[in-house]
Amino acid sequence: MRIRSARKVTPESDRHIEAPETLLKKRKHSEKAREERLAAAVAARKARRTNKKIAFKRADTYVKEYLAKEQEEIRLKRAARSAGDFYVPAQAKVYFVIRIKGINEIAPKPRKILQLLRLLQINNGVFVKVTKATEQMLRLVEPYITYGEPNLKTVRELIYKRGYGKVDKQRIPLSSNSTIEAALGKYDILSVEDLVHEIYTAGPNFKQASNFLWPFKLSNPTGGWRTRKFKHYVQGGDQGNREENINTLVRQMN
Repeated sequence: MRIRSARKVTPESDRHIEAPETLLKKRKHSEKAREERLAAAVAARKARRTNKKIAFKRADTYVKEYLAKEQEEIRLKRAARSAGDFYVPAQAKVYFVIRIKGINEIAPKPRKILQLLRLLQINNGVFVKVTKATEQMLRLVEPYITYGEPNLKTVRELIYKRGYGKVDKQRIPLSSNSTIEAALGKYDILSVEDLVHEIYTAGPNFKQASNFLWPFKLSNPTGGWRTRKFKHYVQGGDQGNREENINTLVRQMN
């Protein structure tokens, strides 16, 4: 009688089961994607640190530039006074324009100009670069707007307090420099201070910076408007060019 030898049973833990090739490829792809994400995150952190240092250096440079300009203005005024002359400031580079009247009974041409200026609502405000063309446009819509030359404090307060950016046609608050860098980084505008400087000095990328800024939504001025909006500012009304007095109005509306 032949006795069959017992077959050795291999435990489940000792068996080697090969994973399907598709699963191996999926794992490999996932690991590669994870490594790429980690590398991108590290690169982004390095870029943020670098841009933060650049922003601090630029802000310091801007402060020195503004101070030098202010001191030069004072020197020129004193020189003119000592010579018995009058000091005439340089022509404004930037206007801040505010819409003060509605759309009732408005002709098609002024309506179109207000749309081009993005002044679609009462108390909307925008920065406009001063050129011959823009001055002609402002004169045509003067009954519906008031404008003037903003100083550095006004530009900074508007952007910091009321500033919103246009990102993918949406109104996004300027809560971080990354928002500005993503939209205007290709124009070397990386921070809020870069944006302020570009607007205030009417820099080479003023158009892109101004279009990025959503029209400012201001409140009614403290104490209300003057009694007659349809009169020019110099005649006791509100419309037209009020030059440096625009800064007082903006503070009342901010």
